[in-house]
Amino acid sequence: MFIKEESEDMDYPETCRIKTEHTEEQTDLLEMKEENQEPIEVKEESQELNKVEEEHQYLNPHFITEEQSSQNQTQAKNSFTCHDCGKSFARRESLQKHKIVHTGEKPFTCPQCGKSFTRKEHLKMHIKVHTGERPFICPQCGKSYTDKLGLKRHLIFHTGEKPFTCPQCGKSFTSKGSLNVHMRNHTGEKPFTCPQCGKSFAKKGVLKDHMRYHTGEKPYTCLQCGKSLMSRGSFHGHMRSHTGERPFVCSQCGKSFVFKRCYEMHMRIHTGEKPFTCHQCGKGFIRAYALKQHERVHSGVKPYNCPSCGKSFLQPRSLRRHRKESCPELFKLANCK
Repeated sequence: MFIKEESEDMDYPETCRIKTEHTEEQTDLLEMKEENQEPIEVKEESQELNKVEEEHQYLNPHFITEEQSSQNQTQAKNSFTCHDCGKSFARRESLQKHKIVHTGEKPFTCPQCGKSFTRKEHLKMHIKVHTGERPFICPQCGKSYTDKLGLKRHLIFHTGEKPFTCPQCGKSFTSKGSLNVHMRNHTGEKPFTCPQCGKSFAKKGVLKDHMRYHTGEKPYTCLQCGKSLMSRGSFHGHMRSHTGERPFVCSQCGKSFVFKRCYEMHMRIHTGEKPFTCHQCGKGFIRAYALKQHERVHSGVKPYNCPSCGKSFLQPRSLRRHRKESCPELFKLANCK
């Protein structure tokens, strides 16, 4: 299990993924060509050797060729097969662990919070959240993590490597999970839905933060001023108001930001990226909020009402300008005074 550092700025998947690498068999075409062009004498000698080998095998039933031995070893290595998906394992214990994936069973439960896991090692990793143990430390900046995978992904930020690229807009990411989340900007997919109000989100962490608006829970408290906040990202941003830290700096114009999301939106000014597109007219926008306001042009909805004269507006700034400059009822009240 991967523990998120900042829920608002999280670009990582929540579950621990174990990457399995498989080497591909490569065929040397040059050797094949040379074998096909060998002299007739060599071929005949090879045929004689094959005959001797066949006779030896016939006389000795326990004789096993190198090819047969290799096949037998492969079968022995993968002798335990899952009947649900056909995947094979070298050990019975590995097969038993794998079967939990199909049953949905989570036999390992945290004694402190009750959260359950499919694997014992995932529970051990989770326990560190309660103990505060973070044994994996970055040698460059000193930032610590509960698991080795978290540190490995963090180190990519120092190298600047971004091997995962979006096929639609060309934006690159440090992890595949971040790319998958980004792709939802293009597809519009929001798989995480609030059971209370029906609002949907692209990230699970954002839904978790949203749920606190219904519960009123504010678990993150500032030790300096006592202010409580709903999300870890908001808490870190608030702490920077005390320290004055603005860690996200634009490489093109030098402008700095407290929050990563604000920095990313600012960068779109330079790149020209507009990931939020109107489905009716095709116009693109840098921010989701700007798209939402634009869609009211098509729907005709004017949600901002003047409490004095009742006039409606598409945007809050239009309402503010109206009340400041042209509301007739406010002018009447001013003249009466």
